[in-house]
Amino acid sequence: MKSPSVEVCGLMYGHRQPLFEPLSFSCQPGEIWAILGANGRGKSSLLDTLTQVLPALGGRFTVSEGVSIVPQAFRPAFAWQVRDVVLMGRARHVALFSVPTTEDDVQVATALAQLNITHLAHEPFTSLSGGQQQLVMIARALVSGSQNILLDEPCSALDLANQQVVLQLLSNLAHRQGRSVLFTTHDPTHALQVASHTLLLLPEKQWLAGESHQILTETNLQLAYGLPVRRITLEHYTSPVLAPLFTIKR
Repeated sequence: MKSPSVEVCGLMYGHRQPLFEPLSFSCQPGEIWAILGANGRGKSSLLDTLTQVLPALGGRFTVSEGVSIVPQAFRPAFAWQVRDVVLMGRARHVALFSVPTTEDDVQVATALAQLNITHLAHEPFTSLSGGQQQLVMIARALVSGSQNILLDEPCSALDLANQQVVLQLLSNLAHRQGRSVLFTTHDPTHALQVASHTLLLLPEKQWLAGESHQILTETNLQLAYGLPVRRITLEHYTSPVLAPLFTIKR
């Protein structure tokens, strides 16, 4: 068995006080981990800890062979073109005071094409919609060449068609390129469709981690979100769908 590319052992994280009981899980190359939980549970804080933006409060973790993060929002100081923002992802491949090479340009063009945003290459990043900016930030992560790709709610600002694009891309990164992918989401169906494993953050500082089909049960999701969730199998559709049962009073 390969060594984990992300390994978390008894990790305590948060702002001054631990958000959860000591957390342990490991992500192998080629695995996709979804991180689910209600607002304020600490999904983004976990990614910030794994990228050393926040210091760990206890325990340990290792991230091997590089890591690239796709944040929920990016606000550049200048009106850089989309191509330049994506090129920033190649920073660790470009020596100090050097200029980008032909290979860097090829990597940028390939990433833009994968996300169907080649036509935006010369547009100012700040002029784009939130969804378009999210796609650009994913392209920036792709060109980094890092083994580990961490994404904070990558589909939150996207329309349905672009959600499909991104979910397929996450699958390709893991299954075709052998990368390790961790992403936060509020949509358990996204987790069930593409994630081999799930970390579910529960109330009272509790958590569950394991294979997605074992973690994403109706009982566990109701505990996590406080409302009924039903697992539905549709005719002529291979993957189950997880549907929240909202109660609207009129």
